[in-house]
Amino acid sequence: MVYHAGRHFLQIPGPTNVPDRVLRAIDFPTMDHRGPEFADLGKACLAGMKKVFQTKAHVVIYPASGTGAWEAALVNTLSPGDAVLMYETGQFATLWHKLARRLGLAPEFIAGDWRTGPDPAKIEARLRADTSHTIKAVCVVHNETSTGVTARIADIRQAIDAAKHPALLMVDTISSLASIDYRHDAWGVDVTVAGSQKGLMLPPGLSFNAISDKALAASKTAQLPRSYWAWDEMLASGERGYFPYTPATNLLYGLREALAMLFEEGLTQVFARHDRHAEATRRAVRAWGLEVLATNPQEFSSALTAVVVPEGVNADRVREVILQHFNMSLGTGLGQLAGKVFRIGHLGDFNDLTLIGTLAGVEMGLRLAGVNIKPTGVQAAMDYLTKAHQEKQT
Repeated sequence: MVYHAGRHFLQIPGPTNVPDRVLRAIDFPTMDHRGPEFADLGKACLAGMKKVFQTKAHVVIYPASGTGAWEAALVNTLSPGDAVLMYETGQFATLWHKLARRLGLAPEFIAGDWRTGPDPAKIEARLRADTSHTIKAVCVVHNETSTGVTARIADIRQAIDAAKHPALLMVDTISSLASIDYRHDAWGVDVTVAGSQKGLMLPPGLSFNAISDKALAASKTAQLPRSYWAWDEMLASGERGYFPYTPATNLLYGLREALAMLFEEGLTQVFARHDRHAEATRRAVRAWGLEVLATNPQEFSSALTAVVVPEGVNADRVREVILQHFNMSLGTGLGQLAGKVFRIGHLGDFNDLTLIGTLAGVEMGLRLAGVNIKPTGVQAAMDYLTKAHQEKQT
């Protein structure tokens, strides 16, 4: 293997770079997960996650990827054959839809264009037409990792309420939680799904459900089979800081440290930092003469930017050149976007200089790959960031 000096730039939209503080915490000796010291760890993690979800509701932590939390949300609240309204916003909405079908549900997909988020008006219209209330849940992805589009969850909640429909609202925040402002309680979400490997700055391996009282009530009559994912035993054990089975102890050490870092910076400041880096990235993309995949400014993601390459250019070839020359990984195009876009992740433990290094690698890589761009993207981003710091001083 060839040695590459310096750190690898992992600029995919997750897993993200894991901070040294978190890595050192994960390296602690494994403790007895039935002992009194573990209870303190478990309670600290659950309490901290409530702050991140901005909820007073119930939270469970699974030793699993985000896909497990998807499944947990569905099997704890629904019964075989239940109708579920979902919205096609990209690859991960499509995968959640596929999972629902495999579980024996009847998911209905509102077609989308992979460049915009869920349309609240279409959701409202479909729910108004469902006069018999056969639809039991509405499932949407808050930040579609394949496209860089963020859904307007508060507006979707208003649409459900305007339709006077009792369906549960379930939201995937796997690539947005702790990076983009998200409010489980204020936005009336019933089940929020999350994972550890993005804004929470951890390796993959933990996933989460935040659960409203309404969702918890639905779990009492839900008939889909569940054991590992069952909320009841998780919540009962969690009250004492424990798990009903062996937890990912060392990842929980890391979670406690990651939560401490988020709260030291302050969630408001974390969200503002992500907003700033996203805008700087979009300015760079436009200055290169390229196109951001997301088309609605209200839905621009602050966690990642998907960049459309010109006709005749293979985005994966661009990624290959950048990895070869600059030891930087960018996100590939997924599903119907394969070869058409590359994705720049700017989330997690990320600062202005890391962003400029990332954009410099992209700009040089585009030129080396023979893409016809204007070499002014990095400068546009620097100008924006400099102005942002100047405004802070006044």
